[in-house]
Amino acid sequence: MTPLKGILFDLDGTLFDHRAAADAAIVAWVEERAPGHPRLAETAALWAALEGPYLAMWQAGRCTVQEQRRLRLSGLCRELGLALPADLDGAYEEFASRYRARWIAYPDVAQAVAGLGGYALGVLTNGAQRMQEAKIRAIGLEGLVGPVLTGEVLGGFKPSPVSYTGAAAALGLAPDEVLLVGDDVPNDVTGPAATGMRSAWLDRLGVEPPPAGFPRIASLSELAGLLRADHQDGATSASSDELRSNPPTCAR
Repeated sequence: MTPLKGILFDLDGTLFDHRAAADAAIVAWVEERAPGHPRLAETAALWAALEGPYLAMWQAGRCTVQEQRRLRLSGLCRELGLALPADLDGAYEEFASRYRARWIAYPDVAQAVAGLGGYALGVLTNGAQRMQEAKIRAIGLEGLVGPVLTGEVLGGFKPSPVSYTGAAAALGLAPDEVLLVGDDVPNDVTGPAATGMRSAWLDRLGVEPPPAGFPRIASLSELAGLLRADHQDGATSASSDELRSNPPTCAR
């Protein structure tokens, strides 16, 4: 097995608690416009459900980042029966300012990253380049986790193979020398396998069945142990290969 030389991290849901920040921000946004709204408790789930389809439209080139934001906000207003803001961009910025105020790294991130000396590091994320770079700065990881790589700079978003091969190349490595750690199974776990890149599923919630054949960790604090095991497996494999190439001879 090729020794690991690099580690790529997903960002949202892996290094950065996107869901908590987005949920709190959109609930506050709706509550300001409709205090006591009967569906306020559903707001976060409705916003999360709108996120995936409209982000996919942007990633496919069918709309701009700004357009997908307007579409998401319009969809939420229709679902909740709220008056559509005359200035959708301004209304989205009101949500975004609340969202930015809640940006925070998960508590296991700093120690996990600090223990990765010797590995080339990078962040592979499907978000907008400028926003994802801003998140890395805001949560104190700038200069610690390597380049922030998105589909905007790589020419394709996860799970496109070009995203994995391009990210590995940005680290100066081949895909089979890199481990991708992330929380999204299609994008961060099964997707990389097509390029020979290894992956580890970060399952913080513990609510989904694990994909067969892939390592699963519940916290980034478990990453060091996973890397030690990989190193030991690689050393064992290398020793076995050497024995097959140079079988021992018996003394006569």
